[in-house]
Amino acid sequence: MSAPPRSPFARRATLRRAAGLLNDFRYEQTDPDRFYSALARDSVDLVADHHGDLDGAVILDVGGGPGYFADGFRALGARYVSAEPDPAELHAAALPHRATVRASGMDLPFADGAFDVCFSSNVAEHVRDPWRMGTEMLRVTRPGGTVILSYTLWYGPFGGHEMGLTHYLGGARAARMYTRRHGHPPKNLYGTSLFRVTASDGLRWAATVPTETATLVAAFPRYLPRRAWWVMRVPVLRELLGSNLVLVFRSGGVQ
Repeated sequence: MSAPPRSPFARRATLRRAAGLLNDFRYEQTDPDRFYSALARDSVDLVADHHGDLDGAVILDVGGGPGYFADGFRALGARYVSAEPDPAELHAAALPHRATVRASGMDLPFADGAFDVCFSSNVAEHVRDPWRMGTEMLRVTRPGGTVILSYTLWYGPFGGHEMGLTHYLGGARAARMYTRRHGHPPKNLYGTSLFRVTASDGLRWAATVPTETATLVAAFPRYLPRRAWWVMRVPVLRELLGSNLVLVFRSGGVQ
C-alpha cells in the first residue's frame, strides 16, 4: 500500500502538544475529567482538520463513553450523536446525554450514509472485532464524508492501559499481576474488554477497503510529534513506538 498524503493535522503535532497529552495521560485513572477533557479538545481539532467546517455536520462518535466530546463538537455547530454499549461508561462522569444510543460499534443501528462524520477514539482495542466496527463506520457515513478511526497499539507503551508495561509479559499475566497488587481486576480485562490490536492489523484492513467504498487519505501516529511520524513506515518500530494509529478515510459510498 502506498503512503497516503500527509495529514493536515501535522501542523498541530508539535513536541509541546505531545508532552502535554502524555502528562495528562497520567491522570486517566485518578482524574479522568482532566485527561478526557484534554483529549476531547484534541479530538475536535483532529476531526475539523480532516473534514473541514463542522457547522451543521452530523457526527457519530462510536464508543462515546461518558460524553466528554459532546460539548466540543457542538461548540462548532455540529450535531453530535454517540453510540456506547456499556451503561457504566455512559454514567461514569454524570454528564448529560442528549443524543446517545446504547449500541455496539460492531452493529450500528443506523441507516447507510446517515452521518457526515464517523469518529472513534481509543475504542477499537476494546472491541473483539475492530475491523467489523471499522466497516460499520464506513457504512453509516455518507459519500464524501469523513471516517476517523484512532486506536491504541498493543505493543506500544500504553497498550496495557492501567496495567502499565506488564502487558509485555502477556495480557492474561498482566491482569493477574494487577489483581494481586490492587485487590481487584483491572477495568480493562485482557480478552474481555481489551485486545491485542496492532498497527499492521489496521493498515492491512485499510488496504482491503474497496475504493468505491472509501479511500484512505491519512495514516499517522496520533500522539507523536510530526517529525517522528516516519515510524509508521517501519514495521517493528511502528508497533513499539507508534502508541496510537489514526486511519482517516474519505467515504465514496457504500456497496
